[in-house]
Amino acid sequence: MINKSILASLLPALLLGGCMGTENRGVESVHQPVVTRSDYALDLGVAGGALAPGEQQRLAGWMSTMRLGYGDRVAIDDPAAEGYRARADIAAVVSQFGLLLSSDAPVTPAPLTPGAIRVVVSRMRADVPHCPDWSRDSSHDFSENTSSDYGCAINRNLAAMVANPADLVRGAPGIETTDAALSYKAIEAYRKKAPTGAAGLAASGTGGK
Repeated sequence: MINKSILASLLPALLLGGCMGTENRGVESVHQPVVTRSDYALDLGVAGGALAPGEQQRLAGWMSTMRLGYGDRVAIDDPAAEGYRARADIAAVVSQFGLLLSSDAPVTPAPLTPGAIRVVVSRMRADVPHCPDWSRDSSHDFSENTSSDYGCAINRNLAAMVANPADLVRGAPGIETTDAALSYKAIEAYRKKAPTGAAGLAASGTGGK
């Protein structure tokens, strides 16, 4: 038989244990998207300031393997100006993927060898760590916190759907001008649409005997 005094001393610990875990004290979840960036580099040979023969095809194959697309940033790292004519060659390959060259290149750890330039692809990824989170027992929460999993679903969906994860960090600039006629098209179509019951109800062709 368990001693009643021991049970009484364990009861507060059990109650507190049920309230341990992630605390969401407000309506803004502590689980927010985290954006990480990865840089991928490819060194290309140059000859006479332009890409060496075959390097343009090698670059296109590398970018195809990486599935280059919207949200990726492509830049050229050429501190010694080895490929002063290669930028146009690289830009032609990048344009095949619907992108433009970025003007600034991130710092890469390995130094460039003479007679080569580096193409750097920066790719961002958004995720919400520690989700789902069921670390807190809401049935024994006496401080009225929201669920420890609160915000996980909507913020993970947001992180998965955003086309450019960088927009979660610095936002996306809006257009400088607004075309009122363009924004009015949907309203005009709605107003000109005839009501569904304007022509009356169709007579039923089935009858009972």
